[in-house]
Amino acid sequence: MNRCDPPRHAELIDGNLVVPRRRRKWHVSAVDRLKAELDRQAPAGLRADREMTVRLARRQAPEPDIMVVTAEAFERPEPDTYYFVEDVVLAVEVVSPDSEERDRDTKPRKYAAAGIPHFWRVERQDGRTVVYVYERDPATGGYTPTGIYHERLKVAVPFPIDVDLAFVGR
Repeated sequence: MNRCDPPRHAELIDGNLVVPRRRRKWHVSAVDRLKAELDRQAPAGLRADREMTVRLARRQAPEPDIMVVTAEAFERPEPDTYYFVEDVVLAVEVVSPDSEERDRDTKPRKYAAAGIPHFWRVERQDGRTVVYVYERDPATGGYTPTGIYHERLKVAVPFPIDVDLAFVGR
């Protein structure tokens, strides 16, 4: 890294550079396994990716833990360090102790305002993985909760997905 490059996984939120702390084992495992399942179950035309910047606006460039993007965006050679907001179908944040406020409040508000249609928040509660699922309401421009999943995540949108949550985060 040269002196002018931001640290790996740095995010731009409200014009401020945010550098997350080291990730814990559960966080890494949850991201790896959920990303793999999303990519495996995604229909043609969609792909899952991880830890890539999404350019929401001039001063807003967060890095979701996982995202589902169009296959066209995933495969295009440039830009190769970020996605445009219109490329993203689903943004997923896996909550860590140091990212709770950003993952529960700041980033979902920014994603919804930018027009990302689906958002999931993944947390560890009492040793289990829990997924909070949201869909963007076009009338309000904000996310509306559509479900909380403890044992199994089974949803129809943004595409049919069925994931055993005991497997995620192990």
